[in-house]
Amino acid sequence: RSTADGAPAQPPSPSGAPAGSGAAPGSGGRIDYTHPGRRRSTAPPAAAPLAQPATPVAGDAPGWSMEERLYNQVWGMFEDLARATAAYRSAVDFAETRMDQELDRVLADPRSRVGPGADAARAAAKARCQELTDRAREALDRDLDQLAAESAVVEPALPPAFAGWDNPVWHAHRSPTETAMAVRLGDLHLPERPELRIPLLVRLPLERGLWIDCGRQGSEQSLLADGDRLRRLALDTAVAHAARLLAVHPPGEFAVHVIDPAGAAAPALAPLTDAGVLAAPPAAGAAGVAALLSQLTRRVDLVQMAVRSGAGAGALPPDLDTARHLLIVHDFPHGFDDRAVNQLRYLADEGPAVGVHLLVVADREDARAYGPVLDPLWRSLLRLTPVADDHLADPWVGHAWTYEPAKVPPGSEVLGRVLRHVAETRGRSH
Repeated sequence: RSTADGAPAQPPSPSGAPAGSGAAPGSGGRIDYTHPGRRRSTAPPAAAPLAQPATPVAGDAPGWSMEERLYNQVWGMFEDLARATAAYRSAVDFAETRMDQELDRVLADPRSRVGPGADAARAAAKARCQELTDRAREALDRDLDQLAAESAVVEPALPPAFAGWDNPVWHAHRSPTETAMAVRLGDLHLPERPELRIPLLVRLPLERGLWIDCGRQGSEQSLLADGDRLRRLALDTAVAHAARLLAVHPPGEFAVHVIDPAGAAAPALAPLTDAGVLAAPPAAGAAGVAALLSQLTRRVDLVQMAVRSGAGAGALPPDLDTARHLLIVHDFPHGFDDRAVNQLRYLADEGPAVGVHLLVVADREDARAYGPVLDPLWRSLLRLTPVADDHLADPWVGHAWTYEPAKVPPGSEVLGRVLRHVAETRGRSH
C-alpha cells in the first residue's frame, strides 16, 4: 500500500497511530509518514496532478526482449490511434445526427418554420453541434499529442528491422545472429493527424506474399503519375524491401531470386546485382521463367514431403538450399504461359509455410486477359503501393489508413552500404 505521494505506508503501532506519526490520534493535525530514522535533505516532491500524462518510454510494453517490447509498443500505438480516431469520428457523427434531427423538428412544425424563433432554434442546434465537435476534437488532440510524444521517443530506439531508412541505426548495422521477429514495410497515418506516422510492422517469416501495385488506380498520386515513373517507383520499393529482408536475416539464411523476362528492370535492380547478393542472375525469357519456377516448385514439394513425413533436414537432397527464398517477379504476366501462371499461384499458396515467398511487381490490368482465374492470386498477396494510398483497413474499426512505403532518402548511400555488408558477411560465412 502507498500514500497519495507514493511513500510506503508504515504499519500501525500497537496504540493505533502509524509509526513515526507527528500528531497524536484524534488531534486533527497532519500525519507525517516519514520514517523517523531517515533525514530528508530537501522538501518532499509535490504530488503530480492525476490528469498529467506519463512520460513516454521506449520499450514500455510487455515482452521477453527489447525487440518484442518495441514491436508490441508500436502496435499498441496503432491501436490507440485507431480507437482515439474512431471515438472522435463517432462523436462528430452523433453531433451532426442530433443537429439534423433538431432541424427536422423545426421544419416539421409549420408554425415554427419561419420567423425569429426558427432562426434561433437553428442557431442553437448548430451551436450545440459545434460545441460537441470542439470538445471531441480537444479530446482527440490531447490523445494524439501524447501519441506523438511517444512516437518521438520510440522511433529513434527502433532496431534496423523496424527502423526507417533515415534512422542512424542503419549506419552501425551488423548482420544479426537471429532472424528479426518483424520487418517494417512502410508507415501508416490517418487524415486527422497526417504527420503522426505509425510503422507498419509485419511478422517474420512472411505469412503472405507482397504485391507492389504499379497500376494507375486508387490514390490521386497514382492517377496523376506517369506510368513508367510509377513502375520504376514500384521496382525501387521492391528492391528496398528485398534489401531489408536480406539485412535482417543471418548470413546465408535468406536468398533472393528475380524474374525479369524482358530485362527491363536492370537499372532498378542495380543495387542488388552490383552488390552480388542475388542467388543467381535475373531469369529472362520464357525459358528462364520456367526454369526458376520449376526449381522453386521442386523445393516446395520436397520440403512439404519432408515435413509431412516427419523427416528432418537430413532427408532432403544435398543440393537443396534450406535457406528461405524470396522471388521477385517483375512485369507479370509477360513471359508466363499457363503452366508458369499455375506454378506462381502454387508458390503463393504453399510457399510461405515452407520458406518460399513472393514479391510481385505488377499492374493487375496487364493480366486482365486471364479473367477471374488470377483473382485468388491477387487476394492471397498483401497489396502495397509505391506512392501514398489509403487502401489498407484495420480489422478493429475499419479505418482507411494511408500507406506510404519505406523509402530510401534521396542521395543516400545507405542501401548500397547495407547490401555490400550483407555480401561481405555472406562470403565470410561460406
